[in-house]
Order: sequence, then structure tokens, then C-alpha cells
Amino acid sequence: MHLPYLTRDIPGIGGVIRQRPEDFFVQELPLYEPCGEGQHVYCEIEKLGLTTFQAIDQIARALNVAGRDIGYAGMKDAQAITRQVLSIAGTTEEAVMRLTIPNLKILWARRHGNKLRLGHLAGNRFAIKVRQVDPTAVVRLQPLIDLLIARGMPNYFGEQRFGRRGDNHLLGAALIRGDDEGFLKLLLGSPNPSVDDAQVLGARKAFERGDYEAALRLWPRRGGMERRVLHRFIKTGKARAAVGAVDEKLRRLFVSALQSELFNRVVARRIDTLDRVMAGDMAYKHDNGACFKVKDEAAEQPRCAAFEISPTGPLIGYRMTMPQGQPLAIEQAAMEELGLKPEDFRVEGRLKVKGARRPLRVRPADVQIAGGVDEHGPHVTVAFTLPAGSFATVMMREIMKPAQGGL
Repeated sequence: MHLPYLTRDIPGIGGVIRQRPEDFFVQELPLYEPCGEGQHVYCEIEKLGLTTFQAIDQIARALNVAGRDIGYAGMKDAQAITRQVLSIAGTTEEAVMRLTIPNLKILWARRHGNKLRLGHLAGNRFAIKVRQVDPTAVVRLQPLIDLLIARGMPNYFGEQRFGRRGDNHLLGAALIRGDDEGFLKLLLGSPNPSVDDAQVLGARKAFERGDYEAALRLWPRRGGMERRVLHRFIKTGKARAAVGAVDEKLRRLFVSALQSELFNRVVARRIDTLDRVMAGDMAYKHDNGACFKVKDEAAEQPRCAAFEISPTGPLIGYRMTMPQGQPLAIEQAAMEELGLKPEDFRVEGRLKVKGARRPLRVRPADVQIAGGVDEHGPHVTVAFTLPAGSFATVMMREIMKPAQGGL
């Protein structure tokens, strides 16, 4: 789905990002500092070319601790220089500081009482270089930046949420609807020459024509999950059993992508009124994350204009509070497009997700822009801070306005 820009009346600067990992820097901003005592060792790592899970796996093996004993607050890209804090149980500060792992540095280590959990994060600070751009373009950026700070950045989920094939949300929808055959068709069939290499394309085509043994022979070893699901399907002949071979962590990722797609569609429908609340809205308090139902929009709008509160959209789940009035109609229309109903998330025997409300907009902070030239050529550097859970690529999308509508 094409997602509209908030700043569509202001031209972007074009260019490209992520030409090299060093051009994309992100640092976590912790929710709290370690106190110096406790069973867990907190450490800040700087990594390059590693996912968060790969870094955790290598640290666990080097320290001879279980991966489950290492906590993290957020996921960080591999193709970037990233700094994030981990908590490690069953080790010492000295052992952590002695670690030598390629492409990973330990910046500091200090004890604390609790394990770090997903979401224990105040935000992230980014510094991103845009290449193939005229560095003097920075003079045109200030009105666009001012608008995003005043009205808020659309809180879209970034494209990386939807997987390399862009269909994670469709897999999630099939899971929620209990459509096991449809799930297998998406996971193992649905060949797409634009994203599948020749071997995978052949495997998907074999599955589509019902030659499952050939599909299994063709699936490359790196497709361990797909091979496991296909093997279970061949062995049992039952789609439900095959879907059961997908581990719960991955199934939750697919359902999370579905929540993200629905949320993005709601933001797109309200793009021109992100800074306005409506009667019936579930409004988000930016100071503490609490939500409340808007009864009198005229009374609450000054708080919205001051960025104290914002309208929210759905991260659909069985315990999520629905809005009323026009906001409800907007969300229901988006759900119908995806063939969903709130009741689908309450069916016994299916993956259950509680759900939540998410603000439709966030305010970028400490935005700095500068043009320059380095050994790799001209660039524009954009630095900014976003709250936890918001995507830097969405901010860059507004600034660059790539021709295809995404990054």
C-alpha cells in the first residue's frame, strides 16, 4: 500500500541511504541507568554487520551463558553502526570487558538488579548520511523539518517490518483467520521473480503445481524453516500440522506485521488530521503513555495542538480498546480491507495477542542537518531522536521523498 507523505507539498532532496553501514548510526537512549549492584551485568555494545540476535549468540558462546539469560531493549539493524545496551546474567563485569568478538566492541559494563526487557528504552538517536545528493539541499530542508516538528511525524511502521517479500502481514492474516492452506501457499508458493532467486523460485513453482517432493529438493539449506514446514506437510498431508511446524516466535512476528499493516492504513487515512483529535478517539498522553477516550474534541484539541496528546491507531488484539464514532468507522474500514474483524483475535486455539493503542504521530527531537563532502563524495547528514518503536526510515522518507514511495 502506498503511504502518503505528511509533507507532500514540500519537495524532498532525493538521494539514497545505506550505501555503506558507516552511513547509518543509531544509539539507544536508555530508560534508566544501571545502579552498580545486582545479578545482571549491563553493558553497552557497538556492533557493525551483526543483527542483535547474532551479537547475543556470539556473546553467549564467548561467556558460556545461555542466550535466554541475555536481555535487550530493542532490535538493531545489521547494516549500520549501532550502540545498544544488553543485560547478562551469570557473568562478571571483568569477563564482559575482556570479550573480543569481531565487529563488536564493549564500551562499558556495570551491574544492575533486573534483566533488560524489550521496550526498556527511552528512544533512539540517529545520524544518517544521504548520498547522491547536492549538499546545498540542506537550505531547502528547514521548512519541512519545522512542519514535522510542529505537526508530528507519521508514526508508520517501516518497510522492514514486513519482510524481504513484503508479505509478512498476509501470513499473519492467514494465521489469525485460521486459513492454513492460504498460509502454506504464501509461505511455500506464490513465486515472485523480483525477490526470489532462481533456486527458491523453482521450489515455489514446484509447490504451486503440487510436486512437493521436488519443492523440498529445491529449497536451499538456508531456508530451514520452509524446509521444516514442507517436510511436515509431506509427512502428514495436513496443512494444520505443517503450520504447527512454524515456531511461535516467528508466528508472532507475522501477526505483529499484520498489526503494523492495519495501523499504517489507519495513519494513511488520517494523514491530514494527525494533529487533531475527534470525538470517540482513544488519545495518547505523551508524558506517560496512558490512553483515554475523547468525549469533547473542542476541549481536548488545545492539548493536541501543544503535543501533549495525540490520536491513536490500533495494534489490534483481543484486549485492545476500540474507539467510537468516526475513529471507529475509519478503523473498521481498514480492517475490512484486510478481511479482518476484532473477533478474529479472540478465537480459541489461535495465536492470541493482547493488542494496544499506538499514537498516530511522534515528534522528532534535536533535529540537526548539515551538508558536506567526505572520501566517498557529497552527502547530507540528518541527525534526530525518535521515541522507542518509531522508525528512522519513516523520517528519512519524508525528507527524501524517494520516487517509489518508500525506503
